[in-house]
Amino acid sequence: MAGFRLNTDHITDWESFHEVCKAEMGFPDFYGMNLNAWIDCMSYLDKDAGMTRFRLVENEVLHIEITDTEGFKSRLPEIFDALVECAAFVNQRYIEDGKTPPLSLIFL
Repeated sequence: MAGFRLNTDHITDWESFHEVCKAEMGFPDFYGMNLNAWIDCMSYLDKDAGMTRFRLVENEVLHIEITDTEGFKSRLPEIFDALVECAAFVNQRYIEDGKTPPLSLIFL
């Protein structure tokens, strides 16, 4: 089972959100530090494309544990909502391709 913990204590704004995601998810050096780039990187979880540090096998799910979910949502509601929406978008892409949705958000 693949997964990691997204420590929201280190997220204070959009820049830090992208820095934390890049570090935790292993996005490439050319990661664009925007939501479209986040979606693009996460859309290659089942391919050996070097877009993340994860390489999921068929039907495997990446579990993302989000720390202090209530505090994160309260402090940065726009970023929290964007994370949820982007994960849903990635999952929808996989569904449309006839694949298992690869992302599971776990709110701690």
